[in-house]
Amino acid sequence: MINKDFFEALKDLEAEKGINEEVFIQALEQALTAAYKKNSGMAKNAQVRLLPEKNQIKIYSYRTVVDEVEDEEKEISLEEAHQLKHSYKVGDQVMQEESTKDFNRIAVQTAKQVITQKIKEFEKQSISKDLAEKEGKLIVANVKRKDLDNVYLEIGGTTLEGLLTKRDLMPTDNLKPGDRIKVYVRHIKDDFRGTVVQVSRTHPNFVKMLLEMEVPELNNGEISIVGVVREAGLRTKIAVTSNVPNLDAVGACVGNKGSRINAVINELNGEKIDIINYSENPADYIVAALSPAEVSEITVDTAAGVANVLVPENKLSLAIGKGGHNVRLAAKLTGYKIDVKPIKANAATQTKANDVVTAGNANIIIDDDFFSDIDE
Repeated sequence: MINKDFFEALKDLEAEKGINEEVFIQALEQALTAAYKKNSGMAKNAQVRLLPEKNQIKIYSYRTVVDEVEDEEKEISLEEAHQLKHSYKVGDQVMQEESTKDFNRIAVQTAKQVITQKIKEFEKQSISKDLAEKEGKLIVANVKRKDLDNVYLEIGGTTLEGLLTKRDLMPTDNLKPGDRIKVYVRHIKDDFRGTVVQVSRTHPNFVKMLLEMEVPELNNGEISIVGVVREAGLRTKIAVTSNVPNLDAVGACVGNKGSRINAVINELNGEKIDIINYSENPADYIVAALSPAEVSEITVDTAAGVANVLVPENKLSLAIGKGGHNVRLAAKLTGYKIDVKPIKANAATQTKANDVVTAGNANIIIDDDFFSDIDE
């Protein structure tokens, strides 16, 4: 039976779960009203009201005052209404209290179902809200199970699963149930399956955030990451710049004897990472982006966004990379289309360029449009 203990339990739930008692009351009134109508088998307009201040449950039926009654469940004659209250007139709603004697058992069962459901909904919403704050961030999760294409993760402190699809798994990942791994929260959404937490280990930001975990200078603003490009399992290129005079951005990211960058590489199962200095000079930037290749000469057409690069013949494969990944990543990082060609050792080269400058050990040939852009 719904009594004083019931309403005190609602107050306890509010304190324990942080769910406003009014939320329970509204949901219960709606559910109990529907249960009453179904149980009574009547078509009359009825409403169940919970009165916490009196520790009571009330059921009221409503009928409209009419001159001629056609539906006794929903209508009441003016004459009959006047027997209840003389001030009633046609069109008024007459409210009458119904007996709860035969309804208490159903009310208790319904209340239990509604409260349980509301608690689940609230907890799910709270978890989703907490995870939403983690969207675009790094989290640690445990491998729960896997099938042919997907890996499902257990996210600590929640009842939700993380989903690693085939495209978000690194080619070198060999995950087993129980493994504890780091993942990047790519997206959180609700669909017919419920709340889906889509995570990734192939996203460029995954590497970016792994590096931020190891390099304090990135978090305090002394160093900034300008760009990150990646082909998961093969190579990542990261351009950094120092915001503090005399601070070696690349050296800070690499760490003493490679300690910082090696921690990231280990998490990536040996994936190669190139940390380079960002430069506003496109030629310098492109030469650095082609690391670890040695560039002998570079011609940059800034207007067309094209760079022609010459490298020693025996270094051509290094500049291009396996399957072209090195030059492809350099192009993505710099925004230039890069054409790499070999130059034979000791071969004499002549250029007809207007200006020649130097970037590292490479000859940089930049056309007139570049200097026109700077003048503007």
